[in-house]
Order: sequence, then structure tokens, then C-alpha cells
Amino acid sequence: MRREAIRPDRSSEAATHGNVAISVDDVSKRFRLYQQRATSLKEALTYHRGSEPKHKDFWAVRGASFEIEAGTTYGLIGHNGSGKSTLLRMMAGIHRPTSGKVTTHGRISALLELGAGFHPELSGRENVFLNGSILGLNRREVNAVIDDIIEFAGMEEFIDSPVKIYSSGMYVRLGFSVAVHVNPDILLIDEVIAVGDEEFQRRCFEHIYRLRREGVTIVMVSHSSAIIESMCDKVTWLDHGHVMAIGDASDVMRQYMSRVNEEEANRIAEEQAQEPQEPLATLSASVASGEVHNDGHRRGSGEVRVDRLEFLGADGSPRSVGATGESFTIRIHVTATTPIQDPVIALEFRHESGAHIAGPNTKFGHMELGTLHGSTYVDYVLNPLPLMPGDWRVGASLSDDQMLHIYDLVAEGFPLRVQPGTSPERNGLVDLRGEWCLPNE
Repeated sequence: MRREAIRPDRSSEAATHGNVAISVDDVSKRFRLYQQRATSLKEALTYHRGSEPKHKDFWAVRGASFEIEAGTTYGLIGHNGSGKSTLLRMMAGIHRPTSGKVTTHGRISALLELGAGFHPELSGRENVFLNGSILGLNRREVNAVIDDIIEFAGMEEFIDSPVKIYSSGMYVRLGFSVAVHVNPDILLIDEVIAVGDEEFQRRCFEHIYRLRREGVTIVMVSHSSAIIESMCDKVTWLDHGHVMAIGDASDVMRQYMSRVNEEEANRIAEEQAQEPQEPLATLSASVASGEVHNDGHRRGSGEVRVDRLEFLGADGSPRSVGATGESFTIRIHVTATTPIQDPVIALEFRHESGAHIAGPNTKFGHMELGTLHGSTYVDYVLNPLPLMPGDWRVGASLSDDQMLHIYDLVAEGFPLRVQPGTSPERNGLVDLRGEWCLPNE
């Protein structure tokens, strides 16, 4: 018979401490990285007199201060090595701050390294009781939830087997199930929801949403902007141990992604500057006017040619990447060796998966170019850029007014990296920018 789980009253705990579940007050954490240290007793005894193992100080967190209200879902974001996980471990009591103070109110359950506290020789059931006692539950309290733990983990068949025979997936399921079913006041999550199969992940999120409704304070570390924005009320952004911003999840995430995009754009620009690019015009040999050529990259008769494509940001400056939802311009540079009347310029957008997304051109866009002779350019403005984040290939072509004769066609010749921007969309290949409407009352 299913035992009824004991649900604690969290309201009195929150009221006692002014509705603050976690307080981080000017916290810093230093680790010592040893370059040379004794690996045996003999080495330790034979060090030269007065010599000490060489080390350098690494500050994982520097002067972090913020408060997390009880019953809220709070996010910690930042690049790898920014101090997020270290801060989470100080909240869990695993690390002690070098300076400052972390204060928590209520029972804490942590999903940091699922299954790390399991004893390999004990059965799954025995480990559930062991973990429950570590978290401060007595045997009666564990008995009240053990059926739910086993059912949620789907471990009925293996719960009485030693965990040393468990697969990594079984460790994950049982570890998660224990952590969320021990009635925590505070739940700490470090990127572990990303493991497991799709069905298990969905059940994890459903259970976390239920804990939110019950008033559990949840603090999570994640690199997924979709998870942070959809689940978190507030966010702290860390960079090399320093707090960069604290505030609404969407606002802080936007600031963080703007920095990430800027850094990636600079990196790509530096890489491109260090690797000389072969001019596009050399993709195929020069031929007499009127002769069709095709070397696998481009084809056409050659009277007017695409010289290059230039990507411009909202301020008109060159960009090596675009951002979904932000203004973006593609400048097509062309050169006509002989006067050409009303040619049609077209673009082609293909996703890295091979999907052909769009093929706009000047004719369908009701633009007449007149007579082209010499060098010029045409801008195609996307405001906002609808392409979702990923790697894209852009093709360009020139044809006659009837779009029957090809002067020049460069298929998928220009790579374009698109990063997350201001668009709220997270799925699919394009942001349709549609509007949701209710019927008029």
C-alpha cells in the first residue's frame, strides 16, 4: 500500500528569516593549485630544508553578494570556470568560503553529481535510506517516500541489487529521484537535468515544476538559455568569479548572450584574419565572355559576377556573425565587365542540415537595378534576422531579367554563423515573427 508522503510546512521557515532562503554575503573562494608537491611520505621527508611545495592561488569566486528569496527559482549563469558550480557547492556546504558567509535556511538537497554518495556494495534500497539519513531524515520519513522514489526512477526490478552493477543511466535516475523526493526546502541543481533519455528529462522537469508550486526554493546552474529563461525568476551572471549582473532572468540572459556573441565574433574575426582567404574570383578560371563555366563552386556566362558578400550589423559595421532577432544586412558586391540591363540578384539560405530555407531576389522584391557597368553593391536588409542560431550557407547569383540566363551563380559559397539574439524563439530554423490573437469579445 502506498504510504502518504509527509509534506513540510515551508511558510513558517520563510517567515522566520524574512523570506530569505539563501544569503551570499561578500563570499570569496580560493583554491591552491600546486605545481610541485610530495606524492609519497619519502618525498615529503626529503624536501630540502625550508622548501615548500610550489603553488599559485586561484580565486574561483570573488566578493559575491546576493540574496535568494524563499520559494523562487534562481539561476546561476556564466562560462565554464566562471565560479557557478563552486558557489553552488558552498551553498550545499561542500566547500567553505575563504572569506564571507553563505547562510541557508531549511533542508538542502543537491543534484550536483548524481549517485556520487552511493555505496557500491549496498543495494539501491539501502542507499536510499543512507542518503535520506545524510539529509537528516529518519527511517519513518524515508519509508513515507521510498515507494515514490522507486517508481519515479523505474527501478522496481533492480532496487535490491548492489548499485555497483547499475548502469550510468540507472545511477542518474535513482540519484535524481532521491534528491527530489526527500521534501527539501532548498534544491540545488548543477546541469544534471541534461542527462538521461527524453522521457526521463520530461518527468524531471514536471517534478521540478511541482516542487516550485509547493514553494521549494530552487537554485540551478545551466548553460541552456531556454531553461534559465523559462524556469528562473532571477539570475546572477558570474564571470571569472565576479558578479556581473543580477536581475530578471530575461534581462540578465540578454546581457550575457550579448557578451558571448561579441566574444565569439571577435574570435572568428581574429581566426579569419590569421588565415588568408582565397579571393572568390579565383574559384574558377577567367573565360571569354559568353562561355559558361562550372568548377563545382560557381557557374555562369561571366558578364557580371558576384565579387563578395559582406555582413553588416545594425550600426553598419562589418560582422562575422549574425544574431537572431537583430538587424542584419547582407551587402552583395558585383562587377559588370559589360553593360547589363536590369539583372536580377538573388540569395539562397541553406541550413547546415541541408534544408533550403529561402531564396529572395530583386525581381520578386520589385527592385529594378537599371544598367549595371563596373563595380557596385546591393544591400539585402533583414530587420530582424529571422534565422535561428546555427551554421548557415548563403549562395548568391546574377541572372537576366527573365531569370533564364545565369550570369554568375555561387552556390552555398558564403558561411554565416548565427547566434542567439533578442528573439524569444528557441525551436525550429526560423523565427516567423507571427502574432498571437484572441477572438474579439
